[in-house]
Formats: sequence, structure tokens, C-alpha cells
Amino acid sequence: MQVHRSNDGRPLSVLTVVVAASLPMLAQAQTSPFLTGATALQTNILAWLTPIAVILIMVLGAMAMANRMSWGWCIGAILGIAIAFGAPQIVSWVRGMFGV
Repeated sequence: MQVHRSNDGRPLSVLTVVVAASLPMLAQAQTSPFLTGATALQTNILAWLTPIAVILIMVLGAMAMANRMSWGWCIGAILGIAIAFGAPQIVSWVRGMFGV
């Protein structure tokens, strides 16, 4: 079996390993594009959801004052707001449970 050698007599495999080890690890230096997009989406959703949640609470309060509110709507609104604004904590909790 013949080993290919460079001009100075060293095997090319050693030269390749030295060059590869001296280059920076570009894949680890970059952030995940999925994570960047997901963070931007989460920020946009929360920016839209904040005034909608405030208006929803105002409407539920007005309906309660007029005695026209179903408690199912109230409980659903409270759970929806809690899930929407607590999503990052819920995700980190679930990821911690599964060791991800």
C-alpha cells in the first residue's frame, strides 16, 4: 500500500489533520437559525398578544358587570393568557423533565 506524500516528505494524512485542527470550528461559532427564528417569532407573538390580552380582560370585566359572562369563557381566557405568557417557562420545564 502506497502512502501519498507531500513535497516535504510527510504523509498527507498528517498534514490534513494539522490543517483541520488549526481551523476554527465554524459550526460551533454560529447560532442556530431555527433558534433565532423561533425567538423572533415568540417576541412578535408576545408583542401582539399583550394588548389583545388587556382588551380581553376589559371585555370580560364589562361582561361580568353586566351579568352576561359565562364562567367557561373566563376560565378559558385565564388559562390561555397563562399558557401564552408562561410558554418559555413551560418549555424549559418540559425540556428539564426529559433531559434535553
